[in-house]
Amino acid sequence: MLWLVALPLGVALVYLAARYGRFRSWLEPVLSIAVALALTAAFLVWLSEGTPEQPPAPAPTPAATGLAVSDILLENMSFEPNQSRRSYRVRGTVANTSDVALEYFRLTVTLEDCPQGTCRRIGDDTALILVRVPGGQSRPFETFLTFPFRLDEPPTAPKWSYRVSAVRGAAGR
Repeated sequence: MLWLVALPLGVALVYLAARYGRFRSWLEPVLSIAVALALTAAFLVWLSEGTPEQPPAPAPTPAATGLAVSDILLENMSFEPNQSRRSYRVRGTVANTSDVALEYFRLTVTLEDCPQGTCRRIGDDTALILVRVPGGQSRPFETFLTFPFRLDEPPTAPKWSYRVSAVRGAAGR
């Protein structure tokens, strides 16, 4: 119904602008500013309606999986340089000593260069290892890690330390 008011008003403004030059010189900047304000208002309305206010979602509570980091053992770990001089292939076996099946774990590895007994820390990398291991069993795994060192200074005597930093057990099925 608003268009019933806007249509005659628009026709009247166009008629007056076409008929009188002074009116047109005054009307053009006023209409330009009005259109700019209307477009800005329409954009703000669109922006506020595009993102409706929702109550914040409750923080997910971690489900008790019955699986702890101490239930996971890493065995037969080997570290080999990969094609890239900063990348290493890691192989090993993960053993699950719990009754709950393992879905995945995070492996955190620290690389140090220890020539002549003095160690210099190069860096850490963490990998997400997706491996399903039923309780009381073990499975092999493989991943790649990358460490930040200068290409002209690769480690001459690498020393590796590793740990399981997070685990996730399978829910009862």
